[in-house]
Amino acid sequence: MEKIRLSKLMSAQGLCSRREADSYIERGWVFVDGERITELGTKIYPVQKIRLDKAAQAQQFGRVTILLNKPIGYVSGQPEPGYKPAVALVNQESCFHGDQSPQRFSPTHLKGLAPAGRLDIDSQGLLVLTQDGRIAKQLIGADSRIEKEYLVRVEGTLSNQQLDLLNHGLSLDGEALKHAQVSWQNQDQLRFILREGKKRQIRRMCELVGLKVTGLKRVRIGQIKLSDLPVGKWRYLRDNEEF
Repeated sequence: MEKIRLSKLMSAQGLCSRREADSYIERGWVFVDGERITELGTKIYPVQKIRLDKAAQAQQFGRVTILLNKPIGYVSGQPEPGYKPAVALVNQESCFHGDQSPQRFSPTHLKGLAPAGRLDIDSQGLLVLTQDGRIAKQLIGADSRIEKEYLVRVEGTLSNQQLDLLNHGLSLDGEALKHAQVSWQNQDQLRFILREGKKRQIRRMCELVGLKVTGLKRVRIGQIKLSDLPVGKWRYLRDNEEF
């Protein structure tokens, strides 16, 4: 049996992100088979038991995840010239009045808050911002199987054969796309359910079958729905919710 880098194994087991793992190791917050590990780069066997110190657990418990209904015109990640990042919308005034979480906004909740997945500047809908590396890995990790659901308004005609292609058979960037679930929601709107998120994937898929996207909204990520969250408002992910 081959030894694996401890931080990589911690990430694979969903304990934290690899960057967080290195931070915990440096602080002496990681135990392997009861022994405290403080040296970065330590390798262990996959069968060995990893445990986090209570200090690490407390730090994780204090991290927040925010659900935002991103408007058109905001970028989900790094700001671009002339545009604001979606995280700029997170403040006390824009918190959804129907938020049922016991959490109350604090400026500390903005520290390290990052999008777990992209949503194009000309798209709106559910965007997850989190301080928790475990949730980020769950949503955007290479082995993530979390569904994302979109309502897509289109112009153009679509044959049954082309609809089949949208579900499976298209390639982008030289790679075959994973199976999707695409169906008509109404006369000019399609419903997409994807398990991957290539850059501008839905718009590019539609272009390949001769459709033009005129509106795109993400309405669900895993088990979390956009529901009645207004555009430009946000709420906390509650303890009893999971993706």
